[in-house]
Amino acid sequence: MSEKELQAAETEQAEAKHMRTIRSFVLRAGRMTEGQQRAMDEIWPKIGLELSGGMLNLAEVFGREAPVVLEIGFGMGDSLVEMAKDQPEKNYIGIEVHRPGVGRLLKNASDQGLGNIRVFCDDAIEVLAQCIPDGSLDCIQLFFPDPWHKKKHHKRRIVQLSLAETLRHKLKTGGVFHMATDWENYAEHMMDVMSAAPGYRNLAGEGQYSPQPHWRPVTKFQRRGEKLGYGVWDLMFEKVD
Repeated sequence: MSEKELQAAETEQAEAKHMRTIRSFVLRAGRMTEGQQRAMDEIWPKIGLELSGGMLNLAEVFGREAPVVLEIGFGMGDSLVEMAKDQPEKNYIGIEVHRPGVGRLLKNASDQGLGNIRVFCDDAIEVLAQCIPDGSLDCIQLFFPDPWHKKKHHKRRIVQLSLAETLRHKLKTGGVFHMATDWENYAEHMMDVMSAAPGYRNLAGEGQYSPQPHWRPVTKFQRRGEKLGYGVWDLMFEKVD
């Protein structure tokens, strides 16, 4: 191995270690409602997925071949359920660490009779590493992640070169990493990171933000921010190799 290749390998290992040791989320304490807990007890065995299950066969998981969309950090899950309902031709995997949000999504998905959604209640970095096959995803969504707005906390932002590289391996060629944020500084950070990440193309053009696609629901969180005068920025980067 040449010195240049050795340095590149060491950099990749350091970035991977960084993502494992620096948490991009805070595990919030939250009380489960009776309905959410009942959903965890009754619905989770049907559509919940576990890290211990190892690498997934997505066709077996969903019982069909279909485009797969994975969302990192779906919050309370309302928009993910809406997308799964409106686009039944796609399969959806949601990842969230906040148990009340997982319980709410399970309940709503069951109430809507949705068969095209599966859920992890785990750290997304671990799920990607242990459960998602390379080249298997048509789209990865990351909507309104914690902005970690203080400069000293920017290292905790989930969008980093190491994540971009991880996601590139999981996407199919032509697959899209779709981000959205209502923090302008984070939008600029996302643009800088993704513009520098190898193997991607900005669908809106170099340095440009994408218009919000019609199929991304406007959440209560987004409406509240817009009333306060916050902007919303969407970024869509396609895997090209």
